[in-house]
Amino acid sequence: MSALATPQIATSTWHIDPVHSVAEFKVKHMMISNVKGQFTSLKGALTLDEADLTNSRVQATIDAASISTRDPQRDAHLKSADFFDVEKVPTLSFQSKRITRTGDDEFAVEGELTIRGVSRDVVFAVEGPTPPAKDPWGNTRIGLSASTKINRKDFGLTWNAALETGGILLGDEVTITLDAQFVRA
Repeated sequence: MSALATPQIATSTWHIDPVHSVAEFKVKHMMISNVKGQFTSLKGALTLDEADLTNSRVQATIDAASISTRDPQRDAHLKSADFFDVEKVPTLSFQSKRITRTGDDEFAVEGELTIRGVSRDVVFAVEGPTPPAKDPWGNTRIGLSASTKINRKDFGLTWNAALETGGILLGDEVTITLDAQFVRA
């Protein structure tokens, strides 16, 4: 009697370490320079298929009220109904749909990004994950970096102001970057 061996799929679950991770954005201000900001409260999970990383999945949630641009007045405006409307829509989220290898340790992660309750498909260019490493407390960690560009108006972020000299206060293109450490669950 012979038994057929069923292949074991090696998957593991990893959680974002919010203390060692950052979600940032930058947007053109007054058509002359970029202004950057970050969200300081994020969480999420990566289900890693160690045999084929393209079968992995990732999801993340960001607390919109955790926005920081180093200017309390601007932060209050960004939290208002003019922008993120944090009272009505307290989170931003991402859920992957497809992962494609684009190079050595480089991937295109396509998924649904939701900002201000509006969902659109976007593609993040991802570097990593890094090889696993043990921290001094015995936890296993990996890291990755991801970036994409969006048009803020596609997500209902339409507020702007005309400048006296011509032009507008805010650009439409927003670059989003994520540098994340994940801890094995």
